[in-house]
Amino acid sequence: MTANSEKGELPVEIVHLYVYDIGRSVDLKKAASLIPAYPDIGFGKRRDTPASLTLPRPLILTLNTDECDAGCFEKFTAQAKIYDDGAITLVVRFKTVSTFKDLASKSNIPIRDLSNANSIEQFADSSFQMVVDAIKSAVSGLKVDDANDRESYTAFCILECPGGDPIAFLNDNRETAAALLAGENPGVLHESQIAQVLRKPFSYRKDDLAVFDMDRCIIIDPARDYEDLLLIIEHANYRLIELRTLDKLLDTWLDEAEKDIRKIYLTGGKPKYGERALRMKLARLQTLRFDALFTLENLDNSSKIIGDYFLGMIYDRLCEIFNTEGWKISVERRLGALQDVYELIKNDTGERRMLTLEMVFILVCIVLPVIQIIQVMVSG
Repeated sequence: MTANSEKGELPVEIVHLYVYDIGRSVDLKKAASLIPAYPDIGFGKRRDTPASLTLPRPLILTLNTDECDAGCFEKFTAQAKIYDDGAITLVVRFKTVSTFKDLASKSNIPIRDLSNANSIEQFADSSFQMVVDAIKSAVSGLKVDDANDRESYTAFCILECPGGDPIAFLNDNRETAAALLAGENPGVLHESQIAQVLRKPFSYRKDDLAVFDMDRCIIIDPARDYEDLLLIIEHANYRLIELRTLDKLLDTWLDEAEKDIRKIYLTGGKPKYGERALRMKLARLQTLRFDALFTLENLDNSSKIIGDYFLGMIYDRLCEIFNTEGWKISVERRLGALQDVYELIKNDTGERRMLTLEMVFILVCIVLPVIQIIQVMVSG
């Protein structure tokens, strides 16, 4: 037994994931020419993961952390992972020792670095902005949203199995574990909430355990074999932010479409940009529809981590927690509404064109001959 174990301290790696959406796509070849990034080699298939499972391969940029100073952890590393579909993940991780009840405070330790960041979160945001500034010429549809528009997740990876039985350890520390996962102080949560948070732990070996919540998870793994779990966590967070960002964008365009529809049909006025500008806006709206459909399809294709195997069950659990199906339904509903608007305008434009043609036909075929007959009669 080590001296730290006698004091109730455990060796821990704390991993922070920050997932950002920066645009429609990234030219990885061009990005690699702008920064010293290298292609990800992927992860080895372990446990019962099928060989058919493929996940997106990002560019990896190792960030310089030599000037980061906190004085209370063993090793502090950071990576930026750049994906071709417009996402960047900042992975910040460090090892330390801590009692189980102090893990929450250890995850938010203050740091100092050359960018004047004084916390891990600020370090991630400043590093993200540095990467975006460096590769922005390789980004299609670059967004100008600030760095706070992101998904974040923290994994508390305990590197020893207390007492040799992780399930027994979790049961003995139920309140502390649930509070850590929920981001609350111990003793605050009701028993029903504790049971809800801890209701679906996962174990593959006898000495490992993983339990997940909305923003945090606890992984107990003396073998330190959890890189695939971190990758699945990252991918689920990526799916969430893409759906959330797409929903927000579609909502904005629906608001614009509603204003123009009300201007045309409810107030009897004309769109403030004129008919040509309205047609251009509708064309952009239709382009957005296609972009959104392709994004949704790509998300579905890249999230086929389904099946009754370990990583598949964990991914399903995370998607259940994040309610990604609800976000997908919301996106599809907004896409349907945009389609309705487009069809309405298109049909109305067609009806107006037909009405104009009918009026011209009446003028040419009926009114003009009558006028000519009257003129002949008058002149006669």
